[in-house]
Amino acid sequence: MNYLEVDQLTFSYDGEQVLSDISFVVPKGEMYILTGENGAAKSTLLRSILGLLTPDSGNVMIPKKNNDGESFTIGYLPQQIASFNSGFPSTVYELVASGRFQKGRWFKRLTAHDHMHIEKALKSVGMWDYRKRQIGQLSGGQKQRICLARIFALNPDLLILDEPTTGMDVESRKEFIDLLRHSCHKHGKSVLMVTHHDDEIAAGDGHIRLERREDLPWKCFSIASCRERSSVPR
Repeated sequence: MNYLEVDQLTFSYDGEQVLSDISFVVPKGEMYILTGENGAAKSTLLRSILGLLTPDSGNVMIPKKNNDGESFTIGYLPQQIASFNSGFPSTVYELVASGRFQKGRWFKRLTAHDHMHIEKALKSVGMWDYRKRQIGQLSGGQKQRICLARIFALNPDLLILDEPTTGMDVESRKEFIDLLRHSCHKHGKSVLMVTHHDDEIAAGDGHIRLERREDLPWKCFSIASCRERSSVPR
């Protein structure tokens, strides 16, 4: 079962084509890495997949139900989202807890099950000990982590992450990638992640690279490789 299918997606800005005939799939339970040089429209591709931008042509297929027959959910982390200022009126725990308020659950009390997911999410990014801190007191890297924790608290089926390890040190990045791989291989989640780190690329189950098309304007990119199996064991 595929948790994401992109078929011949093409996108233009002001009449200038920047993505051409992009096609790939992300199967259930696998982590795919999206790469490309600066300006390769990687973020544009993610936003088109999510419906935040309207492509010129092509289709994006996402299941209505997950493998357990429940409503399919997506967690999205945009690039450099962690920009809360010092006066942001929330604690770390409160922000991550807001990830549990899905459609139809506003104004309902959090359950013990919700609190379990929140604690697990914060511990997974090493921020449990900071749960009572005001968000404005955190560093940029710490803010990035709690944004990730908020997505994990939702427990989504598909995670779409745009350079999520920005601001993390090498060890933190390794722990985070191990967590993503575990979520995919043991819990059936799927991940599409943008990165430029070679070790993170090697950890993926598939590699999607956007490369410049020689026969089209310089800003136009298309898929170069859709499935490059890594040698990293599961």
